[in-house]
Amino acid sequence: MGKRCALVLDLGGVLTPTLFELHDETERALRLAPGTLTWRGPFAPETDGLWQALRAGEIDERDYWRERAREVGALLGEVWEDGAELFARALGALPHAVLRPQAREALQAARGLGAALALLPSSFDALGRLPLPRDFLARFDAILDGPNGGGHKPDPAAFGAAAQALGLAPEHCLCVDDAQRNVAGARAAGMRALHFDVARPAASFRAALRRLTEPDEETRE
Repeated sequence: MGKRCALVLDLGGVLTPTLFELHDETERALRLAPGTLTWRGPFAPETDGLWQALRAGEIDERDYWRERAREVGALLGEVWEDGAELFARALGALPHAVLRPQAREALQAARGLGAALALLPSSFDALGRLPLPRDFLARFDAILDGPNGGGHKPDPAAFGAAAQALGLAPEHCLCVDDAQRNVAGARAAGMRALHFDVARPAASFRAALRRLTEPDEETRE
């Protein structure tokens, strides 16, 4: 491959399934009635007004998940202040579903291509409260969590901090994220970037690995 390269990976939506994909299991884990969780985000945007507001730039991801956390917490008679609580309670109760089936294989393939690996979660991903396997986390050369990692995404400083932690120039890093605004932030930091389609995870992982070996290929979004 010539020059050393890296994958800078988002957590929620990329390595872990979105909560939209886990409604049935979340309802069972939290003892909610079937069909209680109706918001579907990118899987049915026409039925999710809050997601439409996010797509229109009226709110950001933290706002979206803060509101969803408050709604679900209220159903349980609890007060949940942010999305991290929702992610921790939902995915924390579903250890068998915490990683996408393709995630381990993709990381192993990236290693085989000589790539370094960095994990750059969003601020609401509750990294420390998710039951992520230790051997999985051990695969990463750098894990940057929230402001302690250099800033919140989509701030380009967060992506710059990831490149610095890997000892690489930003242009040698490929950021993979399911949020378009984070893709834009990575590019502003000088990284190459690929938008991860949560509806096509296997294809998205293949595209990321292809970009590592063919860095000039245009990203299809």
